[in-house]
Amino acid sequence: MLDSVPQVVLIALAILAGFAGLIWSADRFVAGSAAIAKSFGVAPLVIGLTIVSFGTSAPEIMVSISASLKGAGDLAVGNALGSNIANMGLVLAATALVATIPVQRHLLKDELPILFLVCLVAGFFLYDSVLSRWESAALLIGLVPAIYYLVRMKQGELSATEIAEEEAIPEMSRTRAFGWFLIGLAALMLSSEVLVWGAKTAAALAGVSPLVIGLTVIALGTSLPELAASMVSALKGHHDIALGNILGSNMFNLMAVMSIPGLAKPLTMDDDVFARDYGAMMALTVLLALLIGISFWMSKKASGEGALGKTAGIFLLCGYIAYYLVLYKTAA
Repeated sequence: MLDSVPQVVLIALAILAGFAGLIWSADRFVAGSAAIAKSFGVAPLVIGLTIVSFGTSAPEIMVSISASLKGAGDLAVGNALGSNIANMGLVLAATALVATIPVQRHLLKDELPILFLVCLVAGFFLYDSVLSRWESAALLIGLVPAIYYLVRMKQGELSATEIAEEEAIPEMSRTRAFGWFLIGLAALMLSSEVLVWGAKTAAALAGVSPLVIGLTVIALGTSLPELAASMVSALKGHHDIALGNILGSNMFNLMAVMSIPGLAKPLTMDDDVFARDYGAMMALTVLLALLIGISFWMSKKASGEGALGKTAGIFLLCGYIAYYLVLYKTAA
């Protein structure tokens, strides 16, 4: 028993160091990438919907690639599904409890339908508990028309806060931007390796599957950037972009976090993944859609905005807690 104590400490330090490294390196990677794109004249709107959205999912993507190459496909899929569940049931719920979140109508008619379509396609691919290379390729290729559609739809519909966020893209020389891009990318790769090692070792030591670690510890840790950004934005009064960020991040998780590892090696997973984990993600997505729809109905304004407040936050948080109870009962 005593011999295992140093190993437990080493595992804990590896996981904590991995999380810290992912958060810092993702920020540097996004800043460098956005500055490079801006220096080449790429529109801020396109940068926001591509590079920034990809950057917030970069920790999940790097962890999933590392896990897949190490034969831990369960951890990769669990990371994607668990992050989406955490984004809605924890990040968005916590933000709604802190401040009322305005819901712009374009989210209801543009982003949400696309997310539902992506969820249904992902569910069709996960139904047989295998994510093949061609299925992974289909998800990744689908990112292109999805982003193109959102860019077209959002032109001319930006809120004052969204415009301010786009104008906040850092100003730096192209050389410095490339430097931060490379440093951020290298740190992302190193941090993901450390985190996956710690997670796999912790799973073996605790006697649970890597899937459960991916759905819980890794999903929570890689969702920390979204939680921090949403909470800070809410406290600053910039909470009107929180919902859009969550919907975009969830779409990226399904189309990139799951697909990129599957391109390297087909992912196989437990049968519980579809019924329990994917089912929980879809249930929370449906709940969120209902809450958004009800908020518009209660506003009684044909062209107005809805809002998600404390009641919506409580419902989402309860759904998140219920999922963890089911996971505890079925994965024990």
